[in-house]
Amino acid sequence: MKIGILVGMEETFPAKLIEKINDRQAGVTAEYLKIGGIGIADPNQYRLIFDRISHEIPFYRSYLKHAALNGTIIVNNPFWWSADEKFFGYSLAARLGLAVPKTVLLPQKSYKPGVTDASLRNLQFPLKWDEIIEHVGMPAILKPHDGGGWRDVYKVHSKDELWAAYDSTHTLAMVLQEFIDFDEYVRCYSVGRKHVLVMPYDPHNRRYLPRQASTLTPDLEDRIIRDTILINEALGYDLNTVEFAMRDGIPYAIDFTNPAPDADIFSVTEPYFEWITDRVTDLLIDYALHGEATAKYHRWSKWLNYDVQALPNQMVGGERDNLAERLFSGMGKVARQASDALTGVIDQITEPVKSKSSRKKKGEGSEKEAKGKKGSKDRKKDGSKKKDSDKDGGKHKHGKTKKGD
Repeated sequence: MKIGILVGMEETFPAKLIEKINDRQAGVTAEYLKIGGIGIADPNQYRLIFDRISHEIPFYRSYLKHAALNGTIIVNNPFWWSADEKFFGYSLAARLGLAVPKTVLLPQKSYKPGVTDASLRNLQFPLKWDEIIEHVGMPAILKPHDGGGWRDVYKVHSKDELWAAYDSTHTLAMVLQEFIDFDEYVRCYSVGRKHVLVMPYDPHNRRYLPRQASTLTPDLEDRIIRDTILINEALGYDLNTVEFAMRDGIPYAIDFTNPAPDADIFSVTEPYFEWITDRVTDLLIDYALHGEATAKYHRWSKWLNYDVQALPNQMVGGERDNLAERLFSGMGKVARQASDALTGVIDQITEPVKSKSSRKKKGEGSEKEAKGKKGSKDRKKDGSKKKDSDKDGGKHKHGKTKKGD
């Protein structure tokens, strides 16, 4: 049974994971996976794939969805990850009862070629900048609605600074968010939606601090751990980081859609690195041996006529060659059943309305039915014939920012 590791530029974290997984000798091995052109009927050789880079490589993301369809466990689920972005996350967290900063989603400043004024006729113009600023307050943070890694993040102190920063965002959809003047800041690693490591963090210098630097009370840390597990249960992420800014004893959830969070030893530092690699090793081995296939969580899995949970272990030898035939045969059967059912519904709802005189009287049978019942004493001699048809049955102006808006 194999675990495939899908990575980008990072070195220390994936290499350490592969080493630890293989050293456990738990009946699971790990390796960097290699993929090229993928056919729709190609089976997947991995029981589990650990994804660290598909958010930047569309080819990888599509491949992972194909692997999930064929019964592979993916950490993190590529379908969840494709759907989520930061503004939705803030809205969800607020509904769950977490403290979040005041946040406003802003239209893009510019658009890709081919987008015209007609494409944007539903956008309000000009934006009510003064009302937005009054709601959020100043200073504020302007950042991409689905970004990460501190890219394109601006701290603004006035309307003029906001406009200048907004003008430079081009085609990015942005959020403007209340700045939390925090007393303490932490980044929490969540593994398997049950293990949480609270790490003091300095966002100004982007560096982790030792645990001894934390001044969190036990009650506040317990709330942070609870909120971390809750948001990851809601989002469905097996691995994620959640950042909190503390102000007046309240932990504000600042950032929590990071399904490929930084784990390099040179940034998270050695004590945290060891905790993270140990917990992720435990997670991946446990999921490979006992986890449910990612496909189980999606509506389309019930239409497939094979057990996606058992598939990776069943596909050995010649069975792999028959995968496409079994899969498409089952899907064709389901499609035919659905088509027959739909035809029946259409026949019923489109049947022409008949006059009372043409309706079949209760108890009457057709002449054909009567002839078919030879030897029956109750055979009717006056059956009437009826036809089958008589049976019941460019760059848009909205993006421009100018004084006076």
